[in-house]
Amino acid sequence: MKRIFIFSVLVVLTGLGLGLWYGYTWLTTPSPIPSHGVLIAVPEGATLSATARALAEQGVITNARLFSWWARLTGDDRKIKSGEYAFTAPLSPLAVLRLLVEGKAIRVTVTVTEGMTFKQLVRVLAQKGLGAEEHFFCLATDPVFLATWGLPPQGIEGYLFPATYAFSPFAPPEEILGQMVRRFYRALSPAMYRQMDLHGLSLHEAVTLASLIEKETHLGAERPLVAAVFHNRLRRKMPLQCDPSVIYGLEEFDGNLTRQHLLTPTLYNTYLFHGLPPGPIASPSVESLLAALNPAPADYLYFVARGDGSHEFSSDLAAHNRAVARFQRKRF
Repeated sequence: MKRIFIFSVLVVLTGLGLGLWYGYTWLTTPSPIPSHGVLIAVPEGATLSATARALAEQGVITNARLFSWWARLTGDDRKIKSGEYAFTAPLSPLAVLRLLVEGKAIRVTVTVTEGMTFKQLVRVLAQKGLGAEEHFFCLATDPVFLATWGLPPQGIEGYLFPATYAFSPFAPPEEILGQMVRRFYRALSPAMYRQMDLHGLSLHEAVTLASLIEKETHLGAERPLVAAVFHNRLRRKMPLQCDPSVIYGLEEFDGNLTRQHLLTPTLYNTYLFHGLPPGPIASPSVESLLAALNPAPADYLYFVARGDGSHEFSSDLAAHNRAVARFQRKRF
């Protein structure tokens, strides 16, 4: 009887040992995959079983049940991140699970450039496969989404921070735009809010003014000067006469600003209407935001493009007219 018991124990221990050895070997042995590599999509909310099946069907792992069992045993089943994963070399099941938990998925990079409009950005997002244009346009004016981020009812234009972002191919529009707005708020310092109060500007007005500066010049040294012109004109209740603002309000623009455009009555026509336009016309850089809040101590009221990327600034109309005659004789 004793021998039978000992034999039974040995059989159980041997079986357990073999099982552990098999499990360890399976977990640490890479599985061969097709030479062209494999792409596995893990959508948001995908179950562990569905993910394991997809991995097994594509040859990334050999046993979906063992993979699921181990993930649940270690608690990693609750840590797997959504995304599209590329497998170009054999990996062990342990390495595959670690990759899913660390979220090392394919990321789609998107760059919001300084001075980019929301319409231009949406076109890029759609081309990158991150969503249909109409989804972004609808979200940008959705009152619930705007209120969630403390944005004005006019929309999201101007609040998408210029930077390079990386998104999962499955990221929803709310997450994509939300990340950009979050970066915008992080760029604002307490000193910037103090300057807004000093100049009597709301955040929306400051961003609007910064966007005008951004579109008027790309030269860092000129931004405070352009800001001075706009501040001086606002104080004197003179129209800003900002060409980029006029262009933003046009439904169609072929690159040639005409007198007819300057006479077109849109809310963004700063030749016909005094004060700032209803909202930003692009995503301003931090430099333009700082310029809007720290204009140069100059009495300039006018500026005209020289044709080389820089501008000629003037304090009175006679000097400005001479500059226009010199640099833009053939404008109209």
